[in-house]
Amino acid sequence: MTEAPATETLVITRIFNAPRELVYRAFIDPDQLAQWFGPVGFSVPRETVSVDARVGGHQRFVMVNDADPSFSSPVDATFTEVVENELLVGHEEVHGVPGFPDGARLEMRIEFHDEGDDKTRLVLCQGPYSAEVEAGAREGWGSSFGKLDVLLAR
Repeated sequence: MTEAPATETLVITRIFNAPRELVYRAFIDPDQLAQWFGPVGFSVPRETVSVDARVGGHQRFVMVNDADPSFSSPVDATFTEVVENELLVGHEEVHGVPGFPDGARLEMRIEFHDEGDDKTRLVLCQGPYSAEVEAGAREGWGSSFGKLDVLLAR
């Protein structure tokens, strides 16, 4: 079976009921990232999280399947653009992840927009994906953002 070409870009726009600074901080603060990242059924052990939010810096962590801790997914991204409270742009070389050729480059852009009334519009663009993998990534981000909603409500 051959892999479908990776041509799809995932785009998600979501409104969070929290000020832009708090939403941005949830992406770069290791303690917060460990609390919300990963779809339901996965966790991110705090000791695996390292974030250096600057151009040339990184975001590293490991998502672990709660039901089968032997199944994990490491993330090791490099930031190429960082504008505090406004923008995170980076890329990652993917290794050993089903649906991706080894060494594929995954790009991500996350924009944080002030919507007034202490609300933030987040726009996430990530890819390229095959259509099948894009659907799973969309579902995973949606589940993760549900966990982020809970964290931001505290």
